[in-house]
Amino acid sequence: MEIEGKVIELDNEGYLVEPEQWQRNVAMELAKRENLELHDEHWMVLDLMRDFYNEEGVIPDVRHIFKQMSVDLNINKKEAKAKLFSLFPYGYVQQACKISGMRRPRGWSTG
Repeated sequence: MEIEGKVIELDNEGYLVEPEQWQRNVAMELAKRENLELHDEHWMVLDLMRDFYNEEGVIPDVRHIFKQMSVDLNINKKEAKAKLFSLFPYGYVQQACKISGMRRPRGWSTG
């Protein structure tokens, strides 16, 4: 994929090969490929994921995202889970991880 003259390499499932290449314009293109239009709540989730990744060097487990969303949105964890899956209808791994520039997670909980 090419964005603003830069080649962004994707794996065969559409995930970034190098998460360090992620930028907001990359996220918008990845979302477009998933037939999603990003709004403020999407960006809140993507920013949570990117901040965690930048601090910890690993992809955040979905339970961490539910917990933080419940705090940020003042809702319970069950509502946060429903909200996350309404924002990313094909799920945390399939869409949220992909759009936030993570490599595809292998073999851990998706919620």
